[in-house]
Amino acid sequence: MLAPILLFAYKRPRHTLRLLESLAANPPAVRSRLVVYCDGPKEAAEEAPIADVRRIVRSRRWCAQVDIVERERNLGLADSIVAGVTETLRDHEAVIVLEDDLELSPHFLEYMNAALARYRNEERVLQVSGYMFPLVLTEGLGSDSAFFLPIVSTWGWATWRRAWRSLDRAATGFAELAADSRLRHEFDLGGSYPFFSVLESQQRGHVDSWGALWYLSVFRRRGLTLFPARSLVRNHGWDGSGTHCGKDSHYDIDLALDAVHQFPPHVNSSREMVRALQHFFRKRFSPTAQPWAGRLARWWQRWWGRVTSFSGD
Repeated sequence: MLAPILLFAYKRPRHTLRLLESLAANPPAVRSRLVVYCDGPKEAAEEAPIADVRRIVRSRRWCAQVDIVERERNLGLADSIVAGVTETLRDHEAVIVLEDDLELSPHFLEYMNAALARYRNEERVLQVSGYMFPLVLTEGLGSDSAFFLPIVSTWGWATWRRAWRSLDRAATGFAELAADSRLRHEFDLGGSYPFFSVLESQQRGHVDSWGALWYLSVFRRRGLTLFPARSLVRNHGWDGSGTHCGKDSHYDIDLALDAVHQFPPHVNSSREMVRALQHFFRKRFSPTAQPWAGRLARWWQRWWGRVTSFSGD
């Protein structure tokens, strides 16, 4: 049985159309159920583009079954995702989650459903990611393969009911991280990226990030996320169109040409790819890249799904 697909859309009609067309180009779409959550306006000026998004969503049958939830008021990205995923997993074992600024490879749904089936009983595997950073693959890792990393993803992902139960919105474990520098270093992927600073900002009320809480929940369970060697998702949210996002090409990729056929035989984090990701983060956030405050703010806004609204046209 194929996992239901959730799409969270707001006020970007061009982005939404591109995402839906790429989703419909996936062969399993003709057997899949799609639920589209259309968030409501925060102000009158948003009503026209929101109406355009809703017309696009209703314009054709993008999957075998399409259900549309049109909210009258603005719920915001974080609350929308947590509510939608939680509601869906009451009736389904697994779910696939998309946002409106993504573009999918034609192999995306095949990979997600195969991974969900393969690892559904592996307690340590808590998420499947469709996005992959533009990293150099280590020797022996083919473009049609996948591997595990000890972080989470918010750009085209999937999870199971058993995993989502561990989402702790109270951030249990934050105090332990705050008091233990060695644990914080591990949480920050060997000091390569300031994930704890993001979580600390969330706890202080500066951001309302479901992604930071999800990562903390996964980290406390020593969980892993499956990533494809080549990305099956492209994020167009860095094109300058979003409310909270500037232009940035560091996370841009070419969509994978190959389907994923090789899954890791053992449920262990890939040490080589962890090192490659650490190198990517350190290079991305080096002193010569750009001013630190701007770098960190922009990363928070997209990677963790910041919060009170979608980014919009």
